[in-house]
Amino acid sequence: AAFFGPVARGNPVVDSFEAELRHVLGSLRRLRGAGEAKPPQYDLHRHGANTLFNIWIKYKPRIPEWYYNERLVKVGDALAQIKEYKLALLQCYERYLQQFVSVDLDDAMDDAHRFKSTFFPNGCRDKNAALTFHALQARDVCIYQMVFSSDRNLQNQESLQTCLSVLTSLRLTMQVALPQENLCWLIYNGTIHIYTICRHLMMMGQSAKVLEYLLWASVCMESSIPLLSVHYLTWRATLYTAVSQCYFDCQAGIHGEIFARRGLIKIDELKQLENTCSSLENTETQKIFREATLKMSVMIFKRAVYESRRKLNTRRESKVNPRKAANLSWPRTTTERLLVEMFDGAAVQFLAILEALSDSSRSLLPPHPPVPDEIAIRDVTSELFSAGLEILSGNSLKKQKWCWSLCIYFLKNIFVITAGEKGVSGDAAVKFVKLAFSYEEWNVFYSAFEYVDNFLQAQDDPTWKKAEIELKLLTLMQPVVFPGVFERSFSISDNNSSKEGSTPQGSEKTQTIRKESLKHRGPFHDLMILATTVLSWVSTSEQNVHPDKEILVDVVMCLWQKCKTELQQIQMSGSDCLEYIHRHEAYQWVHILWITSEIMEKNSIADTNVMFAEITLCLAAILENVADS
Repeated sequence: AAFFGPVARGNPVVDSFEAELRHVLGSLRRLRGAGEAKPPQYDLHRHGANTLFNIWIKYKPRIPEWYYNERLVKVGDALAQIKEYKLALLQCYERYLQQFVSVDLDDAMDDAHRFKSTFFPNGCRDKNAALTFHALQARDVCIYQMVFSSDRNLQNQESLQTCLSVLTSLRLTMQVALPQENLCWLIYNGTIHIYTICRHLMMMGQSAKVLEYLLWASVCMESSIPLLSVHYLTWRATLYTAVSQCYFDCQAGIHGEIFARRGLIKIDELKQLENTCSSLENTETQKIFREATLKMSVMIFKRAVYESRRKLNTRRESKVNPRKAANLSWPRTTTERLLVEMFDGAAVQFLAILEALSDSSRSLLPPHPPVPDEIAIRDVTSELFSAGLEILSGNSLKKQKWCWSLCIYFLKNIFVITAGEKGVSGDAAVKFVKLAFSYEEWNVFYSAFEYVDNFLQAQDDPTWKKAEIELKLLTLMQPVVFPGVFERSFSISDNNSSKEGSTPQGSEKTQTIRKESLKHRGPFHDLMILATTVLSWVSTSEQNVHPDKEILVDVVMCLWQKCKTELQQIQMSGSDCLEYIHRHEAYQWVHILWITSEIMEKNSIADTNVMFAEITLCLAAILENVADS
């Protein structure tokens, strides 16, 4: 009560106002805590919204304006915390902002001059300015969260445009607030909101559209004196990394590297200033500078590892034979030597490898070799995977003389993959296996899969269970996408000749997987195993262990494409449909198609993908032909 001043103490009107607000907020919190709203609860939610509306109307003329406005914004914050974004937007933030403009609020955000004259008629130093800035920023966040909830994949063009409008509005608000040092908290929060929205859009392939906003957020962090301290350096480095990543996504890697080098200069400038101002060495400060420098170095390595090879006119290095890797000293290749020069430690080297291999334009399915198809690029990619597998197995640590303490740790633990801070994180290891699949690095894929699968099976958390299912899904996809590929890549008889201590290329579990892929099967056999297994996974009630929808869409598309030719033959048979199905055993293809439609239905892919309509029409046409036969 002290926050609201003397008027809030013992005033019966204020006490009644506060009691009614607490009651409606409590009701809405309980409804949110109950999970998904069932039909009867929609009425309760609407009742809560109407009650809040009536409270504002009832008490506006009865309490001081400043108090009323503060409660509008504070209640909006409380509603946003429980994800009642629409209610917070309409009933709180926009209600507060309507005191400045009665028409569409967006009309007042065309330019900075009109923006300031509308929302800050008394200047940005006015006592109420901070509350107005907060309401404007919170309004933008609510609008974005509503889009995110309703159209996460931005399939509607209007959703994308709304997100870009929100970014523009956030930038304008920060531009006006930037000269006021006391509003540095708003600048900091604004950079977080911009980063969150931009990362979402980057995942949707919109890096070119968000680059300017990430650059703006970075410049804001550099332009606000209070935000230039070491305390905010980790966040500033994160923004620098996002800008570099954006450049790489836009196929402008040289600008990504230049910006990362610029980031290193800025970090070094702050470090020199810190050393001048303080003679004491702070362990935490050193850690912050080290991590920030690492982020920039990884982005520099992302391009340098490829470009340095392009510039070399020397003879190609031969690829490292995984079976002979145990006899070679680390670093074994040009790529590994660059890793050792730039990064001190296996976990950091592994992070650099992942970043160098990651490409936003590359999808998991279908897998394909590096593009462009340059010999130098292929060599570097193979060397990166070879180095990653060596680190994953722990062998690289045994070969690096400067890592004896870590070596002891890894000798005591079979795998370097961990769920904590030591070694290679489980998330990084899973990503590495997926990348190996994406690049068609089958040797690395199956060897790394064994390490990671053993780790995942020992975990109880649903997150790891989901990762385990997704990796096993890839092993089922491999013989479908590349049937018989290991007939050219592996010699099963070599199993007994593998040396002790080598990478797991010849292990029993891995060879079992490969032997299965070598067995001669009918064209539908692997498809049937894939389809039935995926259906069993998505039929479970544990939604949090289902594979990502993006992977499932790719799997369904693969099944549909494989079945389409056979099913077209069935449809073309017309009145002889039933006879054709029996003669060619085509019912098996119909069965796979039916399973595919079930997968789409159970995972809600059918709600957003036109492919479901194609599959349904195809099934209906076949059934009609059968009925007429």
